[in-house]
This record gives sequence, C-alpha cells and structure tokens, in this order.
Amino acid sequence: MANESGKFDMPTEMRAFAEKGLEQAKTAFDAFVTAAQQAATATQTQVMTAHSGARELGQLALRYAERNISSSFEFAQKLMHAKDAADVASLHSDYVRSQMATLSDQAHEMSRQAGKLGGSSTSH
Repeated sequence: MANESGKFDMPTEMRAFAEKGLEQAKTAFDAFVTAAQQAATATQTQVMTAHSGARELGQLALRYAERNISSSFEFAQKLMHAKDAADVASLHSDYVRSQMATLSDQAHEMSRQAGKLGGSSTSH
C-alpha cells in the first residue's frame, strides 16, 4: 500500500514474514553452496587419485615392457652362441617357460593394480 509520499507501506507482520523467508532462503542457499563446494572437493580428490593411479599403472606397464624386451635381447644373445639345434631348442624352451611365468605374474600384478584403481581389490 502506498502512503502519501508514494512509498510502499508494508504491514509489520508481512515485513517480518518476508524477512524470515529471506533469511531461510539465504540459509538454504548457503547450505547448498557449502554442499556443492564439498562435492567439488571430493570429486577433485577422486580425480587426482584416479589420475595418480592411472599414471602408476602406466609406469608399471612401461617397466614390464622394458623388462620383457630386455629378456628378448638376452635370449637373442644366447641364441647367437648356441652350438647346435639341440642347444637352440633348449634355450627356446627355457625362454618360453620363463616368459610365460613372467607374463602371468605381470598380468596378475596389472590386474591387482587396475582393481585398486577401480576401487576394488582383486586377489587370485
């Protein structure tokens, strides 16, 4: 309701009701902002953890690749010094057996690390 000066007069009860509503809205908004900040922080932490885990998994895969290539070069070096076909067959058999065991161990460890990255634990 407008008074003589053209200003809007609000009844006291209505003003108190509006102020209370405004306070409640501000409180709700502040709670929302706090929850959003906490969610953003939690998400950032999860992303950083996942990034770190993925980096570690990549580094592990690279170390395994280096090890496997080195083993192949060692095998090739041994083959160059083989005396006969029986020696070649024996070296090959030893190499394949060793590589199968190594690759099995590496696959198990990669699986375990990937499980940790995904938030689960894998044990075989």
